[in-house]
Amino acid sequence: MSTKRVRTGQHFMSGDHACAEGALAAGCRFFGGYPITPSTEVAEHLARRLPEVGGVFIQMEDELGSIASVLGASAAGARAMTATSGPGLSLMLENLGLGVILELPIVIVDVQRGSPSTGLPTMPGQADIMQARWGSHGDYEIVAYAPWSPQEMFDLTIQAFNVADRFRVPVLLMADEVVGHMVERVEIPDADQIECWSRKRPEQPPNGSFAPFEAGEDLVPPMVHAGEGYRIHYTGLTHDEHGYPDMSAETHHRLVTRLVEKVRRNADQFTRVEGYHLEDARIVVVAYGCTARSARRAVRLARRQNIPVGLLRLVSIWPFADEALRQLVPDDATFIVTEMNLGQISREVERVVRRPVRGVFHAGGAMISPEPILQAIQEAAQ
Repeated sequence: MSTKRVRTGQHFMSGDHACAEGALAAGCRFFGGYPITPSTEVAEHLARRLPEVGGVFIQMEDELGSIASVLGASAAGARAMTATSGPGLSLMLENLGLGVILELPIVIVDVQRGSPSTGLPTMPGQADIMQARWGSHGDYEIVAYAPWSPQEMFDLTIQAFNVADRFRVPVLLMADEVVGHMVERVEIPDADQIECWSRKRPEQPPNGSFAPFEAGEDLVPPMVHAGEGYRIHYTGLTHDEHGYPDMSAETHHRLVTRLVEKVRRNADQFTRVEGYHLEDARIVVVAYGCTARSARRAVRLARRQNIPVGLLRLVSIWPFADEALRQLVPDDATFIVTEMNLGQISREVERVVRRPVRGVFHAGGAMISPEPILQAIQEAAQ
């Protein structure tokens, strides 16, 4: 693999640029997007880099066209991605559901900003978390990651493509303005050290009996690409294993249940958390993205005061890390959830631990500093 494909070695780059390089390293060869702060740098970087590797960059007329183009590119066999922020994600959510029901692997990068509506375009937020999970209509499961550094913007973009391809699902990278625009050292390994999972491909040759949406025990059907000679019919309607509309309740239940279960059953393959000082913790701070950086600092300061506190960092957001939360922390721990919204993930933590949690929340526009988190820890220790 040429150096133009993967810029190996150590670099100082922003999170947005690291995301773009991660996409290229993962084999992304199509980007369809529309400029929106604070994700525009992802598009700008790929506009320069994709032609160097034989890829295609298209600036679409809006976010509706962006995700539609990415779905089409995926159906044709390309690893495809778009990048946006909150208002653009809102426009993409109907076609996110189309990607779910058609089982088209795509990656959507959401660099979050202060919201709702236009909000604070150049300032950070983390208030799209529930939108990512529930924004499209109907029953479905989604996979989403929350990087806390430019290095993870690179690494988790590759992970997002791998999960999308292996399980035929859309995957979201829920970054934030702080991580997207901060500049840190990013280490890019040699191309042969970057793990890339391939799509499940059909073993049966093209013929009239081939059913493109028939899945085996793993619940993931093999994927054919446009132009390979297979007959395949794509529709957003409920469809049978051959892809043709079937309006029966039985078919609908079978299809939607499989789409949900293929994510739930395999959650352990893409659920990620990191623990800090949890071995003896009686107080546990839960955080993600840029807020987890402040939380780690607060935990270190509290430890110097002999307060038994630890940090559980959510690397993956959806599906929620129920089992990790139950296994990594003691049953009688006090929980503090800190996030740059008014309490979205805190409700998930309460659901799992089955008791109220303390919150350190901010509606966005400024990164939560370590001081209010430390104060919450001190109050919980009294």
